[in-house]
Amino acid sequence: MYKKLVETIKGIIDIQNVSEERKTILQPLIDFVQQKANSGADINLNFICTHNSRRSHLAQIWAQVASAYFNIPSVHCYSGGTEETALFPKVAETLTNQGFTIFKIAETDNPVYALKYSDNALPVIGFSKKYDSPFNPASAFVSIMTCSQADGGCPFIAGAEKRIPITFEDPKISDGSPEQAQVYAERSLQIATEMFYVFSMIKS
Repeated sequence: MYKKLVETIKGIIDIQNVSEERKTILQPLIDFVQQKANSGADINLNFICTHNSRRSHLAQIWAQVASAYFNIPSVHCYSGGTEETALFPKVAETLTNQGFTIFKIAETDNPVYALKYSDNALPVIGFSKKYDSPFNPASAFVSIMTCSQADGGCPFIAGAEKRIPITFEDPKISDGSPEQAQVYAERSLQIATEMFYVFSMIKS
């Protein structure tokens, strides 16, 4: 993994940063991943938010990195929304500052990004899409609801084996304010910390 990213990771892997309340919320995801790992099955995680522009992307990329860091095989992370918009540019900027290499591979109203955490690992492809996009798995996945609006407004996710609400406060509340960069960085690190906690608990 890239040196700067490793430095970011070293700052977040202390699981004491995860409260007991959040550990309880994260436990169903740990159980799902562990069950799949025990059976040798693919572990398909689809992180879902309303607009697939911020939190779901952050969770997708950090979960993929955490699975690689802890050498958990066959983990495939996706994201989607209840509607399609665009990956918010501040998300890509925040992840770049935290050590990722990111570049656009398609420049449209809904740009497509390649997000790399290592020179030799497949990039995570980031763009806004609906949760049932053909880009995402159609079955044998867990849907992880990263915002309460999507969780409440989307009661049924076709093809999902399980549905787990793990919601985060939207960094969008800081858009246009002097605190924007700090809020996005903090939300990214919170999500990273929790995804690293999840994968640190998986026994091979």
